[in-house]
Amino acid sequence: MVKGEVHNFSRGSIPRNIMSLALPMTAAQLINVLYSVVDRVYLGRLPGHLALTGLGLTIPIVSIIMGFANLCGTGGAPLCSIKRGQGDNEEAERVLGNAFTLLLIFGAAVTAVFLWFKQPLLYLFGASDATYPYADAYMTIYLLGTIFVMIGLGMNPFITAQGFGGVGMMTVGLGALVNIVLDPIFIFGMGMGVRGAALATVIAQGCSALWVLRFLTGRRAILRLRVRNMALCAPRVRSIVTLGLSGFFMNLTNSLVQVVCNATLQAYGGDLYVGVMTIINSLREVFFMPVQGLSNGAQPVTGYNYGAGQYSRVRRSIRFSVAVTVAYAAAFWAVAMLFPGMLIRVFNNEPEVVEAGIPALRIYFCLFIPMSLQMAGQGVFVGLGRSKQAIFFSLLRKAVINAPLTVILPIWMGTTGVFTAEAVSQLIGGLACILTMYFTVYRPLGSLPDQPLERV
Repeated sequence: MVKGEVHNFSRGSIPRNIMSLALPMTAAQLINVLYSVVDRVYLGRLPGHLALTGLGLTIPIVSIIMGFANLCGTGGAPLCSIKRGQGDNEEAERVLGNAFTLLLIFGAAVTAVFLWFKQPLLYLFGASDATYPYADAYMTIYLLGTIFVMIGLGMNPFITAQGFGGVGMMTVGLGALVNIVLDPIFIFGMGMGVRGAALATVIAQGCSALWVLRFLTGRRAILRLRVRNMALCAPRVRSIVTLGLSGFFMNLTNSLVQVVCNATLQAYGGDLYVGVMTIINSLREVFFMPVQGLSNGAQPVTGYNYGAGQYSRVRRSIRFSVAVTVAYAAAFWAVAMLFPGMLIRVFNNEPEVVEAGIPALRIYFCLFIPMSLQMAGQGVFVGLGRSKQAIFFSLLRKAVINAPLTVILPIWMGTTGVFTAEAVSQLIGGLACILTMYFTVYRPLGSLPDQPLERV
């Protein structure tokens, strides 16, 4: 049996193949969120809510950094899966090497730009004179560890794309464990406050990055990171970047909307409502990650079978991933609607924060189920290498629908308009994406005959 045959997704049960990757990836995504969420939980226990609000102001910058990591990771990993399905492991390794080089370049550039423009950006993002010192302290240290974020987050999809879901989970599990242990030591024990939270995060991400590099250069990997494959090739880079723009624009538009939300909430509600949005964003990250984990877990299986010409299996993977995504989204929606106060108190117990946060949270998540359909549909587009559709729907919900409504609705609705804008975008964006995927991908694949398995 050849080495790659162990992770041949053209054979065996589709649900089993997907869940063997999705479960550890979901766990990995949830653990990954702990990097920032644990920081917010600890800082939310400091007197007042200024530290938590200040940390929330850095979310757009962190999201952009993650976007550049996704540009390479979610762009290169599906290409690797397709090439593996076609039996071309050499080209898959070249994609891996080029993606790594891009991560290093983007990491250096992003660090320099954000350090230079840090102060005006934070004020643009909704900082006040009271919250800027907290945001500045966290952001300065976090930016110095950008390269660790890029390597750990950007290269981990290449581990999962080879079928090593458990190893991918360990990447973020190691970092999260280090972060959880160091946070209280630095924040409270050493009295470093937000600086301690940032330092713990950087050290944790450095551990994850070293773990990823150790695996991808070791003997267990089917596709290895080799120096000879790191020289950039324009057509290959173009393919990686074009497909990765979907994940990049998702992070970029999330950042854009967060900037608009913070600025609008600062104008209509002050630091209190910026703090409420920080809590809601933290909950969104936690409960959104299983949806993203399932979508990312299905992509290697979908892409591999598509490359192998097993179109009936592609359709089965689409059906399964959409069904599980909707079931999970419905469960979270019920929790958010029934127990909003309990969720908010995880981060902050102040009565004014809880009072303002309960109605805001219910409005924000009231249409979470349709939004999960966008992730399912967009994951199919990325898994099959259909970059144009993936990019379009990344931009549609946030940039075209959400951002303008966030500015317009508060004119009549005040702070409520900011949270209503998100709900409206979830409904329109989700339905548009899933219906487009159904009519342009799922139904046409039903008319294509499967290729013989000997081709795999």
